[in-house]
Amino acid sequence: MNIGEMAIDHFGRVRGLLARCIEGLTVEQLMKQPDENSNPLGWNAWHLTRVQDHQICGLSGREQAWIEEGWHERFNMPPDPENNGVGQSMDEVRAFQSPEASVIIDYYDAVYVRTQEYLKTITPEALDRVLNEPRWDPMPTVGVRLVSVMHDCSMHAGEMAYLKGMLESRQWYPA
Repeated sequence: MNIGEMAIDHFGRVRGLLARCIEGLTVEQLMKQPDENSNPLGWNAWHLTRVQDHQICGLSGREQAWIEEGWHERFNMPPDPENNGVGQSMDEVRAFQSPEASVIIDYYDAVYVRTQEYLKTITPEALDRVLNEPRWDPMPTVGVRLVSVMHDCSMHAGEMAYLKGMLESRQWYPA
């Protein structure tokens, strides 16, 4: 297995968990906040997907699916390529209006196809390419960026699983 195949497997697992967490939920359930300082499940699924779309397309030099395929319209949001939820205030998170779960899953699937296409082309040499991002010291490489995206997706997928458990009132020990 090469690094591209490993990363494809990782993002496929993220897709599976995302779908298991939100399939069949109502918009009301996707918007439910466990408490006033928590991100709703639908927002987490959107954010995870937006970050992956933004970062992978940035690496591949391709237009984001969010814009090119019109996903922003299905989310009733502007086509802002920088709006991926990073740095949003809790008021901005609360303003998010989740579409149906199937729309979020379909958006992830579109991003996953683009992710696979890019990762199938990745070479060990490409992983060492330094990105021109002087705000970071040292500047990241493609490999560092991929690890960051994989890490972010894993964290948000875990958060979604936790939120789904709270939504279903799961308990570690029977009551």
